[in-house]
Amino acid sequence: MTVSDVSARRSALERLTANAPFLARLAEINPEDVERFLTEGTDAALAVVDAPAADDDIMRALRQWRGRMALLLALGDLSGEHDVATTTRLLSQFADRACDAALAAAFAERVPGEEPRGLSIIALGKLGSHELNYSSDIDPILIFDPDALPRRSRDDPGEAAVRIARRMVEILSARTADGHVLRVDLRLRPHPEVTPIVLPESAAISYYESEALAWEQAAFIRSRASAGDRVLGESFLAAIRSFIWRRSLDFRQLKEIGAMSDRIRDHFSQGQAFGPGYDLKRGRGGIREIEFFAQVHQLIYGGRDPSLRAPATVDALAALARAGRIDGAIAERLTGHYATLRRIEHRLQMIEDQQTHCLPTQPAALDAVARLDGHADAAALLAALLPVVTDVSACYDRLVVERAAATGLPRDERELAVALMAAGFDPPDTALRTIADWRGGQLRALRSPAALDALETALPELMNAIGVTADPQVTLVRFDKLVGGLPSAINFFHLLAAQPELAKIATRILSLAPTLADALGARVELIEGLIDKRAFEAPATKAELLSEWAPGLAGLDYERLLDRVRDRVGERRFAYGVQLIAGATDPLMIACGYSELAEGALQVLADATVAEFVAVHGRIPDSELVVLALGRLGGRALTHASDLDLIYLFTGDHLAESDGPRPLGATTYYNRLAQRVTGAMSVPTAAGKLYDVDTRLRPQGAQGPLVVTLDSFERYQREEAWTWEHMALLRARPVYGSDDAKADVQRIIDDLLAPQREPVALAKDAADMRDKMATHKPPQGPLDIKGGPGGLVDLEFAMQVTQLASGKCHEPNIGSALACLRVDGLAPAEICDAHGLLARMLVMLRLTAPDGEPANAAARQLVASACGEPGWPQLLAAHDAARQEIANWWASIRPAQQETET
Repeated sequence: MTVSDVSARRSALERLTANAPFLARLAEINPEDVERFLTEGTDAALAVVDAPAADDDIMRALRQWRGRMALLLALGDLSGEHDVATTTRLLSQFADRACDAALAAAFAERVPGEEPRGLSIIALGKLGSHELNYSSDIDPILIFDPDALPRRSRDDPGEAAVRIARRMVEILSARTADGHVLRVDLRLRPHPEVTPIVLPESAAISYYESEALAWEQAAFIRSRASAGDRVLGESFLAAIRSFIWRRSLDFRQLKEIGAMSDRIRDHFSQGQAFGPGYDLKRGRGGIREIEFFAQVHQLIYGGRDPSLRAPATVDALAALARAGRIDGAIAERLTGHYATLRRIEHRLQMIEDQQTHCLPTQPAALDAVARLDGHADAAALLAALLPVVTDVSACYDRLVVERAAATGLPRDERELAVALMAAGFDPPDTALRTIADWRGGQLRALRSPAALDALETALPELMNAIGVTADPQVTLVRFDKLVGGLPSAINFFHLLAAQPELAKIATRILSLAPTLADALGARVELIEGLIDKRAFEAPATKAELLSEWAPGLAGLDYERLLDRVRDRVGERRFAYGVQLIAGATDPLMIACGYSELAEGALQVLADATVAEFVAVHGRIPDSELVVLALGRLGGRALTHASDLDLIYLFTGDHLAESDGPRPLGATTYYNRLAQRVTGAMSVPTAAGKLYDVDTRLRPQGAQGPLVVTLDSFERYQREEAWTWEHMALLRARPVYGSDDAKADVQRIIDDLLAPQREPVALAKDAADMRDKMATHKPPQGPLDIKGGPGGLVDLEFAMQVTQLASGKCHEPNIGSALACLRVDGLAPAEICDAHGLLARMLVMLRLTAPDGEPANAAARQLVASACGEPGWPQLLAAHDAARQEIANWWASIRPAQQETET
């Protein structure tokens, strides 16, 4: 122990004895504690101060314990051995232990032998943040679990909880000859005028999720399970975390926060002026302004950044500065000011253990406070405090509302700026200009009073929804473009206001899926289809779609039918895309759903086209049109914007003639009919475009007739077709025609594919074709899932060579075919997983990145999650491994080609 230690401790004791009557009395009562403090220091003296034992007189023991703690903590504070943070932390820890002791005593009296459980003390305010004063109230909320609370056999759980809680409060708060332990204020609980002092956990959760006010949200920034059943308390706080820390605040909440700010000053007008009588807590430039400065920024930004959720004021200021939310120099100054103001507040309370925050108005009393803190007199104390209070007040004046005002906004727009910053637009300038344009009628869709009213109703939820996207500014630009394309926005904004979830979906689409955003821009009513929960059900089969569409299509003329089918397909295709964006459905299921959708559209439109054609040209006896699907449609694996690869065939005699008013020969008949079917599927109408149809896989390609007979098709495939055409047939599937006709086509395909091919020549033909494809269509970057080494094209070539060489596993669906080959030992063990990963990536990237790599982190994470990977780096690693697996398989087939060349 140094001479300076001895001097500081004696000075502390002398100042305490001369200026703090309450502590002076405690020093007389506890001389051993004073002596140990003087000789060994504060921490050594505190180490021998024990909490009451279970068999002690709890009322007296707690008060004596409190007296010793108050004395030693004051001496540690006054001597400088403890700073303000240490003092308030130790005071808070004492309060926690005192509450535990009082609660245990209350349980022991009510239910002897039972462990205290099922009742939790949730500390708010300074106790919640470990910043308790010498004479602070504690502001707990008491909750209980009816199933866990021990009680007498006939006790109602709620009544038992109230009795135990009431006894605990009495033990702590009742003033006896030994004083009190803690003042307990239970008025922060929900509806304190009508609710019991302890609430069931479920009722409390329900209240905070649905009814709580902005000030209650702010109060819970400094909350923790401080005593009692802490597991129950932590569970409760976890349940209401989304109430405390919201990713975005609505305009009403920000307005209330602003009102709270005003009330801090306006309500406590007395004590605002600096000087004798100044309120250190509530006055301008006082403690509460520092606390509120931190809490407002925490409320605004803490929902999106968990690092800002520090309960203690000083910790919060530091976290906000680290995150760049407040100026570091301001945080540093406010931290120092907070310590100064709290220290002087402690001096006020040390004098007579009074819960006061105001400097005395009497000169002698103010001199005593000054001398207790080590100043010569009141003038010296006020001189030290004045720059602190002045700077705090100036910082508070630059709080969020003032920050908005600094943008030059009119006063009535400041709340909007605050809300926009809270929603994620920081700085809010671009969003403010966009909303000003909307309100000013710059867009055609928003020029009517009704449209502007609808806008204002939807605006809060809309801006919050945009604000939480990966890039709010970009999403807002896209939304502005969307609204700009509408003839009227009344119904659109009314819909968003009535269905807030749709606003979130719409902004997610704009942020993550350019393909869907374009569809929504062309036809904004697509969003309405998402109201129906069936939009998020598993994709429908062709049969289900036809049954669903039939009532709405019956009786329509041909042109209206074309439009209506485009509408129905667009709605369903849009909904499937939204399922992908929402992460609700496996991309491979959606790919199958896209295929069923295309088949349904083909069925309806081909039927209607045939009926129209027959009305003019009649039918050809014993003959019909058959449509064969290849590629992705044949394999039931379409993406959002896949082409349809079709071959048109017809049954019967090619020399026959139709029997209608304007007869045609069979070949002419079916070629014209097929052209019209293609037009029905692909020509844009007022309702938009449906599908691109590619017929180049037909016999003799673009040089051959559009439609051939089944006999001609079979003869061509047997006598003239190239190897690659037979490879393409492996993914062929008849999708239109009578059951008998489709069965005939399938038998032809099966017969054509059944013979085993000579593997060396087959591999050479396939490798030559693959090389030509690579030359004419090189990969479009590292995320060209189809092209490039180890892409899906290599996978299909390896698979199809294996299928033709073995004569096995002729499944049109790639996944099914690979599984079959693997079972037969004809494909690598990991190839199915490699295909599944790349196939899912292809479906997702066609939607989120039609022109290349996903543009933002959120889109990348979406793709990764849909592919079963935790993040983008892991997905890229899995992608590379999958491509290597495929490349190895294809390479194991290509050497047969090299041998034939040597």
